[in-house]
Amino acid sequence: MPRECSVTGKKFMSGNSRSHSLQATRRKWKANLQKVKVIDEDGTVKKVYVSARALKSGKVNRA
Repeated sequence: MPRECSVTGKKFMSGNSRSHSLQATRRKWKANLQKVKVIDEDGTVKKVYVSARALKSGKVNRA
């Protein structure tokens, strides 16, 4: 199962980690995802990953 927000589609971001000598190594920034129970359009309850920002903004109908 991919770690992606089911509401906003947020995933990880990638880039470089820079040391003191400016040596570049690849790294990832993970999205702040929470596993919550959601009521979808059909009225069924499902467990999905939702970003913390989507939860705070009220874009999700929690069960």
